Amino acid sequence: MKKLVAVTLASLLSFAAYAAPETYMIEPSHTLPRFEYSHFGYSIQLSRFDSTSGKITIDRVAKTGSVDVTIDAKSVNTGSTVFNGHIQAEDFFDTAKYPTITYKSSKLKFEGDKVVSVEGDLTIKGITKPVTLTVTSFLCMPHPMVKKDACGATATAKVKRSDFNMGKHAPYVGDEVTLTIPVESIKQ
Repeated sequence: MKKLVAVTLASLLSFAAYAAPETYMIEPSHTLPRFEYSHFGYSIQLSRFDSTSGKITIDRVAKTGSVDVTIDAKSVNTGSTVFNGHIQAEDFFDTAKYPTITYKSSKLKFEGDKVVSVEGDLTIKGITKPVTLTVTSFLCMPHPMVKKDACGATATAKVKRSDFNMGKHAPYVGDEVTLTIPVESIKQ
């Protein structure tokens, strides 16, 4: 009987160690969030942010985790230096007053072993709104170059820029914005 209890206890302890949350730091050169919107109906414009940091904590056994991402709003890259300045002005990102955009979540939804969505709060210009990201790809495996475990994903959501006090020129310039966040992260 004592042997059975010892084996059971050892099994539970090894499972608990296996189920521990793992922390991954965002790899900024492969994490370039982008956004797209209709420009007067002529075209879909695509821009990105060139500076992102944060961490992802995931427990793939317990199917839990958290996401904490900070985007440097001043790193917006529209492809035009003049338009970068325009979009950082008060009517849009107002980067002088609000230099960062954040996304924070403690709710990941899994289907099997894969994360399929993330429910969290997006903060732009000091305004926080709930936003669910749909994860369109998710993979964790040893990184072939850095020789550490890594996780990557691509997540999308649609938001209205007017919800974040950025609705200038709507509806001519589309109010609905598609966010796409490709993220790669390295285990710490």
